Amino acid sequence: MASSQAEARTAPRPRERRVALERALSPAHLALAAILALSAVLNTVRLGQNAWGNTFYSAGVKSMLASFHNFFFASFDAGGLVTIDKPPLAVWAQALSAKLFGFTPLSLLLPEAVIGVLTVALLYFILVRRLGVPAALVGALSLAVFPIFVAVSRDNGVDPLLVLLMLSACGAALRSIEGGRLRWLLISGALIGLAFNTKTLAAYLAVPAIALGYLVCAPGAWWRRLLALVAAGAAMAIVSFAWIAVVELTPASQRPYVGSSTNNTELGLTFEYNGLGRVEGEAGGPGNIAVKAGGLVAAPTHTGARPPRHAHPYKPAKLSEFLSNGRLRYPIAFGGAVGPLRLFGSALSGQGAWTLPLAIFGLIALVLQVLVPERRHGRQLPQPAHGERGERASQRSPWRRDPRLAVLLVLGGWFFVEYVVLSYSKGIVHPYYISALAPGAAAMIGAGVAASIGWARPTGDRRGARSASDPRVLLVPVAVAATVAAQVAIVKEQHYMQWLIPLLIAGAAVLTVLLLAFRRLALPVVLGLLALLLIGPTGYAATTWLAPAQGTFPAAGPHEATGIGKYGLEPKQMSETAKLVAYAAGHRATSRWSLLADSSPTAAPMILLGSPAGALGGYGGSDPVLDGRSLARLIARGQARYVVLGGEYAERGGNAATAAVLHDCPQVPHQAWHGPVPGPTVLVLFDCAGRERALRAHPRG
Repeated sequence: MASSQAEARTAPRPRERRVALERALSPAHLALAAILALSAVLNTVRLGQNAWGNTFYSAGVKSMLASFHNFFFASFDAGGLVTIDKPPLAVWAQALSAKLFGFTPLSLLLPEAVIGVLTVALLYFILVRRLGVPAALVGALSLAVFPIFVAVSRDNGVDPLLVLLMLSACGAALRSIEGGRLRWLLISGALIGLAFNTKTLAAYLAVPAIALGYLVCAPGAWWRRLLALVAAGAAMAIVSFAWIAVVELTPASQRPYVGSSTNNTELGLTFEYNGLGRVEGEAGGPGNIAVKAGGLVAAPTHTGARPPRHAHPYKPAKLSEFLSNGRLRYPIAFGGAVGPLRLFGSALSGQGAWTLPLAIFGLIALVLQVLVPERRHGRQLPQPAHGERGERASQRSPWRRDPRLAVLLVLGGWFFVEYVVLSYSKGIVHPYYISALAPGAAAMIGAGVAASIGWARPTGDRRGARSASDPRVLLVPVAVAATVAAQVAIVKEQHYMQWLIPLLIAGAAVLTVLLLAFRRLALPVVLGLLALLLIGPTGYAATTWLAPAQGTFPAAGPHEATGIGKYGLEPKQMSETAKLVAYAAGHRATSRWSLLADSSPTAAPMILLGSPAGALGGYGGSDPVLDGRSLARLIARGQARYVVLGGEYAERGGNAATAAVLHDCPQVPHQAWHGPVPGPTVLVLFDCAGRERALRAHPRG
């Protein structure tokens, strides 16, 4: 009897079920569902054509599945010689997916696509309780169609998880600011730490905005806010450096070499190659890629004589910039000239500049809303959310309690910092880095659209008394004109969607006149303008369906370089790689490393083909992973025998082991493995068996 009464009490009542259903089917939730469906479509249509995507990370995942040791240290190769060049969190997620669903291309690509959709949903929920439903829906839609955000969500890189974690940290910080609870600020710090374990110092670009937002807007005395930030900073540091500390404390002989570092330390990798070098300039960055002969195999002469010492063995032929299909032959690896308009330059504009003027307008609009609050129809400033206590609320002025100010400082500040860093960094700035700008830009677009609707509506009482609209509405035509100009420039630059130009110009002109002349139509007219201005980025984002993604440099656009085969190799290169793998398997290759290539991109297809290959020079082929002496030890132990030189990044000079192999190990005749005539642009196989003494005596430098 008692149990039946308890069940009756706990069972949902019909009215409660009806209310819950009505909420679920509210226009806002239906619109959000449509936006998430659009995001899922953009992220997944023809996703399988991208095959292994970034083969470097895919090979790393395959190697990490071989043992927990490889998994923990993020080893690129199954033998545990060298790591990938990033912290492990994103690749751990891919490895877990591969463990659960099998090692297939889609098991690596689908998690990134899902993460992209989750990021769109998260942005909506962050904005809706602070800026309202219109701003939240517009922000989510703007993020869903942001071209480079779609492109990275269709690849197996680390950026989708980085963006999700950084946005989550901003959301947790906003909750802490509004409710005054320390635990949310600690969670924010921990999330930044997890983002750090995804892409190192790139995660910290959200920290200044979070700290400023909390310091200005959070309740409590200033010293309490400072102490809270110190505690959150400690949490961030602990999570950030926990894995690095374990790696640093592990003897170098018991773990892989830290790939892309010069001193075999994660700290060096974090603060040099993956850190300050990206901002100040570094080897491998624009204008700092030297072609060196040290790792290249000279082509044989007709007379059999060796080429003179001063002759450079590598003179690449000049090829057309474009292929016959209109695609770029090589991907755009770096941004254009450093400066405030860099993101609008031809190298980067198509990836994110479509709506950047709207985002900048939204940032300005939020500033104006905070500085000049609206007082229409007796409207009051938004009240503190999440049940903030009265005594805490009383410690803040109404200006500080305005949730728009917190959004401005946290999400707007993150957008501003990303914009400045991407615009002025002198080192490696790949086009896909702009994906980290997308959530902040989308949030500002949502804020700008909501502000435009409010400014355009006429003031007066609810009985319809006519009076002038807010003069700030005059900023809307300026923002629209700037956005139209940017989009027209992109369309002309890309020679794509030319039909959009007259539609943009005419449509924007008509709708702008309607906005200024018929203020009662503010909502539909502003939404019409938004729809018009999102046609271009949506169509551009959908170009990612047209061809396989370029795995290393994902980008949207009809002319961007594409992937070239399942393993990232042209048919001829693929044939050569497969022959090398087959030859090594049939000619007493060692079980730990059947082949040692000079660089990780060259070894990656071999690993994906099932060969236990490795890279003696790390990603770029020039890391001091091995020298002649250490390579001799591996050969003496029966752990290595065959070395492959040539291939990607061979022109960067190699390392001491490369030089030792060139000097002391004989080439395997190309006829023996049915390969091409040796030369600097092809793969060349060396057999180092029995050459331990010569390799050991080779100079280390």
